[in-house]
Amino acid sequence: MMDYQINFPNLGIFLPHVIKEITIGSFSIAMYGVMIAIGMALGIFALTRRAAATGQSPDDYFDISIITMVCAIIGARIYYVAFSWEMYRENPLSAFNIREGGLAIYGGIIAGVLAIYVLSRVKHIPFPRVLDTCVIGVPIGQILGRWGNFFNREAFGGYTDNLLAMQLPVSAVRSHEITAEMRSHAEIIGGVEFIRVHPTFLYEGLWNCLVLLLLFLVRNKTKFEGELFLIYLAGYGTGRFFIEMLRTDQLLVPGTQIPVSMLLSAVLVLVSVILIIRGHLKKSNTDRES
Repeated sequence: MMDYQINFPNLGIFLPHVIKEITIGSFSIAMYGVMIAIGMALGIFALTRRAAATGQSPDDYFDISIITMVCAIIGARIYYVAFSWEMYRENPLSAFNIREGGLAIYGGIIAGVLAIYVLSRVKHIPFPRVLDTCVIGVPIGQILGRWGNFFNREAFGGYTDNLLAMQLPVSAVRSHEITAEMRSHAEIIGGVEFIRVHPTFLYEGLWNCLVLLLLFLVRNKTKFEGELFLIYLAGYGTGRFFIEMLRTDQLLVPGTQIPVSMLLSAVLVLVSVILIIRGHLKKSNTDRES
């Protein structure tokens, strides 16, 4: 039976009953889904406000955001299942159950960008402009989504006893995510076995807050359309690269021990920085010629 306690002992925070779902009669709603839904709603609100502030149609962006988010969820699930197929091989239908988690943000970004490209053509709005407008909502959704990971007791890292160390009951987490080091430092509290881990969901949530702040600070100072989106990719990718090192649920490049998110983060940061520099140089040359 699962114990519902989550503790942050070095902060003196002890949460005796962190629910995984809300039950209304015979119907239950996973908190993971609730947090994602809240994140989506706030993200849509932010990007439609951004559209209005830049003289664009909020209605157009509401349509774009709804379709893009559906595509992003599908893409995030496909990406996760594709890189963790061993978990679903025996029961392929379980791949459709996202109540227990299993959405990979990079899969969502890839699918979302493809959807935005198609929708920008349909709406006759420049693709880079749509990316810059929509990107304001992305880290908002990610921040809330990471708290969904908290309720699901997932997206944590290896053993640590740092200030933010988190204690989780062994009964509440997937056994294959518990490392030998975690087991060697396991503690029995009130008859319940706990592991102590890096709360990487929290690290990434805090990093995404900084990325969001950066986007707001530079949103009206970019030199070319598409730059704000590239700044997001570079900023998020940098944090994700280092945070991914700590996680115990890494998705690996098939046939290797290379975490796919670290590899993709490195590539996106490098490409984004190159494109930003190139865009600034092109803008400077254009200004001098004029």
